[in-house]
Amino acid sequence: MESAAKGQAKGRARPGRLRRGWQEACRHKTSYLLMAPYMVFFILFLVIPIIAAICLSFTYFNMLEAPRFVGLLNYQRLFLEDKIFLKVLQNTLLFAVITGPLSYLLSFGLAWLINQFGRYMRTFMTFLFYAPALMSNMFFMWSYLFSGDSYGVVNGMLLSIGAIREPVQWFSDTSTMLPVLILIQLWASLGTAFLSFIAGFQSQDRTLFEAGAIDGVKNRWQELWYISIPQMAPQLMFGAVMQIGSAFGVSSVIMSLAGWPTTEYAADTIVTYMLDVGNTRYEMGYACTMAVFLFALMLFTNKVITNALRKYSID
Repeated sequence: MESAAKGQAKGRARPGRLRRGWQEACRHKTSYLLMAPYMVFFILFLVIPIIAAICLSFTYFNMLEAPRFVGLLNYQRLFLEDKIFLKVLQNTLLFAVITGPLSYLLSFGLAWLINQFGRYMRTFMTFLFYAPALMSNMFFMWSYLFSGDSYGVVNGMLLSIGAIREPVQWFSDTSTMLPVLILIQLWASLGTAFLSFIAGFQSQDRTLFEAGAIDGVKNRWQELWYISIPQMAPQLMFGAVMQIGSAFGVSSVIMSLAGWPTTEYAADTIVTYMLDVGNTRYEMGYACTMAVFLFALMLFTNKVITNALRKYSID
């Protein structure tokens, strides 16, 4: 009797919640209409492809025949049989662990230093450091610097001082390929997060600095730690999310400079290996399995970092 009464109460509550939700939507219909174009594109080009990739990850799909359900065989192959995947996973984690935190801290530090300049110098410095992100697909400069012959700038300098006896093949030698590409990716990673930090420093409440001086804040480091960082919690979280996507999605720098795939997959990441499997071998079901794994890895990393940064927010 008691359980039946509870069920009836829940049944009555659900239509009530739906009615209140519909009334709330009608009250703010203008806002929903303005959001509608974005939501349509968001669903069409993000939500639906993610759902499709998850579904295809359980199939064998070669893009020529209809998908054939294979259960967990793709995941079994991914984690237990594919040695190349384990290698590219290691490369991906190296890119993420090195370029992610370093570029994040570098973006924040440069934004803080640039904020100390006047308006015109600050604008010039912002453009100067953001320019590599605008030219991230123009790697001809790096191909010239690390050219594999004696005319390459780096090889020429090392040969002139006797550090090497013959030119180093920077983008085909398995021992030098990955470190050089990590360096170039770090150079090109001052992007959206850097601009968000600049905006965060510019939008801070200046009265808090005056209050901090009265309460005993004595230098710029204390201002940064006790006043600036707590005010920039939204920018810190946004920058972390952008850097996670950038660090785990490295591909263009590798394909432009080291080929696709690289020698013995020495510098390939999950993204480049996924493109190789899907676009070259037409194993789209298996490529979707990698995409789902990478998506889950990025979600997990994002959750950990946002939880760690949430404590700096100001209520």
